[in-house]
Amino acid sequence: MIAGSALVGAAMAGMAYTLTPGPGFLALLGIGAAQGRGAGAKFLAGHFAGDLVWAALALAAIVGVRQIGSLVFDLLGVFCGLYLGRLGLRAALSKRRDGASGLPVVEKPLLRGITFGLTNPKAYPVALATFTALLAGQQGLDWLAVPPLLTAAAAGFILADAILVSFGGAGAVRRFYLRHDLAITRASGVLFLGFAAVALHAGVSGLLATSG
Repeated sequence: MIAGSALVGAAMAGMAYTLTPGPGFLALLGIGAAQGRGAGAKFLAGHFAGDLVWAALALAAIVGVRQIGSLVFDLLGVFCGLYLGRLGLRAALSKRRDGASGLPVVEKPLLRGITFGLTNPKAYPVALATFTALLAGQQGLDWLAVPPLLTAAAAGFILADAILVSFGGAGAVRRFYLRHDLAITRASGVLFLGFAAVALHAGVSGLLATSG
């Protein structure tokens, strides 16, 4: 039977993963600023699907690395690192478009959230890092532990999403973002580059260890 501390750790990992700034966090700020809490909630509801997929992959890497090896997970980390680095560089160097006014309106925030969640390059390396850190002390985790751990993580996602919707839709936050959106985008780009460097280091180190 899985320990209660493992379930608490998975829930905390889900919260930490969701609340860590990344492309999805930045997208939520923009949608919330332009369209309010309702649109932001729909975006996060769609993003939840991607959260579950990436969390499942992170748990599979933690539990299954001894059975199936680390090659697939290391390659995934390298791919996500390269993709996140590309997005980070673009965001860090972004400029105000001539004639641009206001923020673009997302017509289908739920669908945008689903697409964004499933393709978010920050998701896997950050999920792996947070789940590894908060489950590191647990012994004997096997494949039967994955469903309850994923359920606990989902509870953490939902709680963190509620916090983000409340935060992102607040009037003061919306006004601040509308006033400083370009600076926030550039700062986020630098943060993404940091995540990319960590993901690439972990993935390449794993590949070199495997080949050695």
